[in-house]
Amino acid sequence: MVASFNSLKAPEPVGCYPHAKRVGNLLFLSGVGPRKRNSKKIPGVTVGADGVVLDYNIKEQCVSVFDNVKLILEESGSCWENIVDVTVFLTNIKTDFDAYNKVYESYFKSPFPTRTTVEVNALPTPIAIELKVIATI
Repeated sequence: MVASFNSLKAPEPVGCYPHAKRVGNLLFLSGVGPRKRNSKKIPGVTVGADGVVLDYNIKEQCVSVFDNVKLILEESGSCWENIVDVTVFLTNIKTDFDAYNKVYESYFKSPFPTRTTVEVNALPTPIAIELKVIATI
């Protein structure tokens, strides 16, 4: 069984992709950022009139991303505890990893999912973090 899901609560995708795709008993989430539904504003980000990021709060962005992941999981028939793998994309791993890791530890309990954290040059919108998640249903 293959089925696509789009959340009615999570932020709209910024491209041509679903929020999640179910294959058998696995749920694959597309990259999830911190934006809120029906808004271009990004929690924890201050953008200048020219569109350049002036300042950002990685903790606030992490909380918003995790909340968005929860929304997508629940609407797709899964839950936070069913996450088996997380890929994290950070735009500044040197300055943001410790703060991100503390927020991560407050959301995940043992047994922890597998995790890969990588630094990327940029993300599609002016965000500092994006998660790619695999969960069971």
